[in-house]
Amino acid sequence: MKSDICQNARFSIAPMMDWTDRHCRFLHRCMSQRALLYTEMVAAPALVRGQARHLLRFDPDEHPVAVQLGGSDPAELAQAARMAAEEGYDEVNLNVGCPSDRVQSGCFGAVLMERPELVGDCVAAMIAAQPVEVTVKCRIGVDDQDPETVLPGFIATMRSAGVRRMVVHARKAWLQGLSPKENREIPPLDYDLVHAMKREFPDMHLSINGGVGSLAEVKEHLARGIDGVMVGRAAYHTPSDILLDADAEVFGMDRRVTAEEVVDLMRPYIARHLAEGGRLNAVTRHMLGLFSGRPGARGWRRVLSEGAHRAGAGLEVVDAALACLLPAGAARAG
Repeated sequence: MKSDICQNARFSIAPMMDWTDRHCRFLHRCMSQRALLYTEMVAAPALVRGQARHLLRFDPDEHPVAVQLGGSDPAELAQAARMAAEEGYDEVNLNVGCPSDRVQSGCFGAVLMERPELVGDCVAAMIAAQPVEVTVKCRIGVDDQDPETVLPGFIATMRSAGVRRMVVHARKAWLQGLSPKENREIPPLDYDLVHAMKREFPDMHLSINGGVGSLAEVKEHLARGIDGVMVGRAAYHTPSDILLDADAEVFGMDRRVTAEEVVDLMRPYIARHLAEGGRLNAVTRHMLGLFSGRPGARGWRRVLSEGAHRAGAGLEVVDAALACLLPAGAARAG
C-alpha cells in the first residue's frame, strides 16, 4: 500500500549491502507498517547494460519501499530510474555516500561529493525521466573537504536540480586510508552540522543517518527538528529494539508487536519462499538478532545458524529455534 512518503521518511532503515535484500525488508515490514525501507544499492549499469532487472524484484507488501541506485551517468541513471518506477517503487534514491573501492572505481558513491554539478545533472535527468520522487543520500564531505562549506553547497545544488528530500550520513568518508567498515565507525559524527542544515534549508526534507542505535535516539533527533532519522546497523543486529515499537513511538499508531508475533507473520512468507525452491537460510539469516537480549537468544541463533543452511531445511528448524527461548521477561533458574 502506497502512502505519504514524506511521513514514512520520518523513520527509515538504511540501504545496506548484503543485508537489506527483499527477505530482510519483508521481515522489517512485519515489524513496522510505516517505516520507509530501502533496497541494497543497485548499480545502474547492471540494470541498463547488464539486463539485470531481477535485482529490482520486491514483494508488494514491502511498500513503502525505495530503491537506491548507484551510478554517475545521467542518461544511464535516468533509464534505471524509469525501470524502478515501472517496477512500482515509491522512491528512487541516488547513492552519494558509499566509500568502497569498487564504487569509487565506477565513479559513483561518496567520490561524487567532489563533483556536485555532475550529481545535479544526474538527479535532474532521473527526475525528468519518470514520475517517482528522486532523493539523494550523501556524506557531509570526503577527505580534506571542509564539511561546513561543502555540505551546504552540495544541498543547494541538489535543490536547484529538483531534489526536495535528502538523507545525510553525518560523517565524512575517507576515500584513501580507511576501509568501508572503518568509514562507518572512525570518522567522527557531526550531528550538529546536519541539524544546522535543516535550519539553513527549511524547505528541504532532511533525514539524519549515522550511529543511531536506539529508538530513543530517533525520537531525540526528531524532537530537535530534523525531518527524519535513518537507522542502519542497529536495525539489522537488534531489530526488535528498533522496530517493534516504531509504529507507536514514531508514528503514533496503536500498534505494537512482539518478536514471537513477527515469527508467525514470517511463516507464510518462508513457506512460499521454500515452495519456490529457495533455501531457508536466505530468509532466516536476517532473523538471527530478532530475540537479542532475551533468555535463550543464543540458542535461537545457534539452531538457525546450524540448521537453516542444510538442504531441505524447513519451518521445523524455526520451531526448534523457538523452543530455545523463554517467554519475554522470564529468567533462567539457577
